Amino acid sequence: MTPPSSFRSPAVAVILCFFSFFFPSPTSSASSSSDTFYANQSLSSDQTLVSSNDVFQLGFFSPDGSRYYLGIWYKNIPGPTYVWVANRDSPISNFSVSLAVGPGGNLVVLSTGSREVLWSSNLTSAANPANPLVQLLDSGNLVVSDGIGDPSVYIWQSFDSPTDTLLPGMKLGWDLGLGLDRYLTSWNSPQDPASGSNSFRLDFHGDPEVFLWNKQGKVYRSGPWDGIRFSGVPEMKSTGDIEFVFVNNQKEVYYSYIVNNPNLISRLIVNASGNLQRFTWVPDTQTWSLFWYAPKDQCDDYEQCGLFGICDTNGSPVCNCTLGFKPKNPQAWYLRDGSNGCVRDNKLDCSNDGFLLFTGMKLPESTGSFLDPEMGLQDCRDKCSRNCSCTAYATANISGGGSGCVMWFGDLVDMRHYTEGGQGLYVKVAASDVVAYDGVSSRNGSSSGNGSTMIEIVGICVGSGVLVLALVAFLLWKRKALQRLLTRRTDKRGTRERSQDLLVNEVIVSSKRDIAESTADELELPLFEFKAIAAATDNFSDENKLGQGGFGCVYLGRLEEGEVVAVKRLSRNSGQGMEEFKNEVRLIARLQHINLVRLLGCCIEMEEKILLYEYMEHKSLDSLLFSKSKSSMLTWERRFNIICGIARGLLYLHQDSRFRIIHRDLKASNVLLDGELNPKISDFGMARIFSRDQLEASTRRVVGTYGYMSPEYAMDGLFSVKSDVFSFGVLVLEIVSGKKNRGFYYANNELNLLGHAWKLWKEGKGLELLDSVVNETYSASEVLRCIQVGLLCVQEHAEDRPIMSTVLLMLGSESATMPQPKNPGFCLGRHAETDSSSGKHDESCTVNQVTVTVLDAR
Repeated sequence: MTPPSSFRSPAVAVILCFFSFFFPSPTSSASSSSDTFYANQSLSSDQTLVSSNDVFQLGFFSPDGSRYYLGIWYKNIPGPTYVWVANRDSPISNFSVSLAVGPGGNLVVLSTGSREVLWSSNLTSAANPANPLVQLLDSGNLVVSDGIGDPSVYIWQSFDSPTDTLLPGMKLGWDLGLGLDRYLTSWNSPQDPASGSNSFRLDFHGDPEVFLWNKQGKVYRSGPWDGIRFSGVPEMKSTGDIEFVFVNNQKEVYYSYIVNNPNLISRLIVNASGNLQRFTWVPDTQTWSLFWYAPKDQCDDYEQCGLFGICDTNGSPVCNCTLGFKPKNPQAWYLRDGSNGCVRDNKLDCSNDGFLLFTGMKLPESTGSFLDPEMGLQDCRDKCSRNCSCTAYATANISGGGSGCVMWFGDLVDMRHYTEGGQGLYVKVAASDVVAYDGVSSRNGSSSGNGSTMIEIVGICVGSGVLVLALVAFLLWKRKALQRLLTRRTDKRGTRERSQDLLVNEVIVSSKRDIAESTADELELPLFEFKAIAAATDNFSDENKLGQGGFGCVYLGRLEEGEVVAVKRLSRNSGQGMEEFKNEVRLIARLQHINLVRLLGCCIEMEEKILLYEYMEHKSLDSLLFSKSKSSMLTWERRFNIICGIARGLLYLHQDSRFRIIHRDLKASNVLLDGELNPKISDFGMARIFSRDQLEASTRRVVGTYGYMSPEYAMDGLFSVKSDVFSFGVLVLEIVSGKKNRGFYYANNELNLLGHAWKLWKEGKGLELLDSVVNETYSASEVLRCIQVGLLCVQEHAEDRPIMSTVLLMLGSESATMPQPKNPGFCLGRHAETDSSSGKHDESCTVNQVTVTVLDAR
C-alpha cells in the first residue's frame, strides 16, 4: 500500500529506516485492558488502551467503514464522543495497522504487512529514552515518557496537538520557548475528522485574547483576560467545581481550566458549524448538556458596530456611538446598519484632551495594545495622556482591587456593553467633549466611576419629564379636538350622518398620526413617506414584485441613496389589522439576531401599512425548496445549515432575547435566505410576547397555517414554545424531503408528510425520505439525525417535544443521545380541498369554541 504523501517526508523516511533496522517486528502486543505499552510492544487495530480508571480509551476507529483513524474517546459514554484524532488529515484505507514506538520515542502507525510508516508523532526532541513508555492518562492525554526516568516528564503528549476538543488540564495557547501553538480546529463535518474551516486560537501579542476564525477571517473574540475572566464572557466564573486559569509570562501564554469535582465531565469544542460549545455530561439522562456557547447573539459577531461603535443587545438599535463620536455613515446608521462605525465629533489636539469612563464594557480588540502588569492606573492615565496616539486605557487586572495597565493606540474595535459584567474603559476625547459631559469626567481624567450611569440617570429623568409633559399636552389637545367634533355634529350646514362620517374620519386620521408618531418615538424606527416608497418600487410594479403572501405583496425597492430593500405592503383587506401591524413593528424592531430578518423602517400613510426589510437575495425558503428547477441549489450541507440557523433564531426568540417570543406562524415561506443562503426568520405579525416565567397562553382566535399548527393550538387554542417547536419539526422534515406537509399524500391519500416520515422511520428506511435532488455527498448519520429531531419535534403531545436548546444540542452533537420519537400529531387523513375556482386559500372553522383562521402556506 502506498502511504499518503504527507507521510513520505525525508524525516519519516529516516525514521522508517531506523525502525526497520532496530525493530524488525514487535515481540508482543499490548493488552486491551492496559493503559501502557513499551517499545517492544504494539497496539493492533482490534485492541485498545484504557486509562487506569476507565475514563478514556485509545484505539483505531472508522466513521464510515472506509477511512480509519487513531483516536481517543470516552470509554463509558455512549456515542462514542471523540476528543482527539492522530491522523485526522491522513486517513488510513487499510485496517491492518498497529501503533508502535519508533526510534527516539516516536509514536508511529505501521502497516501490518509492509511495515510502512503511515503516521508519526514527528518528535524532534533530542531526548533518546532508554525504554520509552506509552501511557493513556485519565485526563485523556496520551503521553510518551522514559520508562526508567521521571514518569511526569513527557517526551511527547497528545495535549500538545489538540484537534477540536479542549479537555480539563489542556493548554490553549503558546509555549514561547518551543514556539508551540496549541489551538482547536473543527472537524470538516460530523462524519469527517479532517481539519475543518473553523479554529479557536490564542493571540499572545499585546493583551492576549482568543479568537474564533473561519476562512473569511475573525468571527468572534473572547476579549482579554481581566484577572477573573475574559472580558467578553461575563458569565465566566470559577466555582468550587470548575476553575479557569490564565497564564501570561515570558515562557508561556495559555488558557486552561481545571475540574475539581470528579463527577463532573466537561469539554469545550469548536464544531463544524463554527460554534464554540462547552458541554457537561448528565448521567441521569445519559446526554451531553450544552452549558455555554458562542457566538450567541448579534453583538458576539466580530466588529458588528465598526470602529469606535459599541454594541448593546438591550439597545434599539444595537449599535451606538461612544460619547464624543457620531455615525460615520448617518444614512446607513438610520437604517440600522452600524458596520461603518463612528468618527469623532471633535479632533484631538494632544495637549488638552480628557477621558470619559464607560462601565460594563467588553474591552476593545487588544492584540495591538500595550500591557504593563505592574503599572498603576494613575500612571497609566498619565502615560496615555502624554502619548498622542493613545486612544484609551483600562485596568489590566480587576481582581484584588485592580492592578496593571493596558493602553490602546489608534481605532477601538469590537466593543460591547453588558448590563452585568464587563469592566471600565477610559476613552480619550477632545476637551470640548469633556466639558459637554461635565460631571461624567474631567479633563484631568478623574471620574466618579459611574460616568455612563450618571448619563443614563440624567437622560431617563429628562426623558421622563418630556414624556409626561407631552402626554399632558396630548390629552388636552385631544379633549379640545373631541369638543370641536361634537360641536360640528349640531352644525346646521351638515346632516347627522355627515357629522358622524367626519367624526370617524378625523379620529382615524388622528389615530394614524398618533400611531406613526408614537411608533417613531418609542422604537426610533425610521418613518418613510409613501411617495418615496412608491418611487423606490416603480409604483409597486409587477416587475418588482418578489412574492405574495396571505397579508399582501412584497416588492423590490431601491431608495434614493441606492439602498436595496424589500417592501412588504399589507393588503387593505388582509387579516393583519393595525394591531398586528403594530405588533410586528414593536417586536422585530427590538430583535437583533443573525437569523432574524432586520426591519429598516415603516410607513403608515394614506390607508397604507408598509414595512421595509433588508433585502434577501434568494427570497423565501419555499421558493427554492419546492421548486423543481431551483431545489438542486440546496445541497445537503446547505439544508443542514438552514435547519441549524432556523433553530438558532428560534432559540433566541424563546430563550435568549429580552422577551420570550412565540412566533406562531413559522413556515417555509416565512424563512428568508440571503446571498449565502443563510436563513432569517421573518413575519412577526402573529407573534406573542411571554413573560420569562410564563409557559403557555390560550386564545379563541387561532391564526396559522395548515400543516404547521400543533394539535393543541389548532384544537384548543393553546400555544407555547412547544407549538413553535412543532412548526419547526414540520419545517425540518420539509427541508429534508423537499416536499410540503400540506398537499403531500402517500399511499391512496392515507398519509401526509408527517405520517410518511413516521412510517419510514419505524421501518428503518429513514434515508428514503431525503430529497432525490440531493447528490451523494451527504452524511447519512446527519440526515437521520435531522429526521429524528424533526419527528421528536412533531410528537402529538407538547410535553414530549424537546425545547429548542435541546434541539440545537441534538443537531450539533453527533454523540448526543436522543430518545426515540412517539407518534406525530396530525399524521393521518387529508385536509379539505381549497376552492380553486374562487382562488381563495383561507379557510375558517370552529373547534371547541375556538375560531380557527387558516392562512395560505405560501
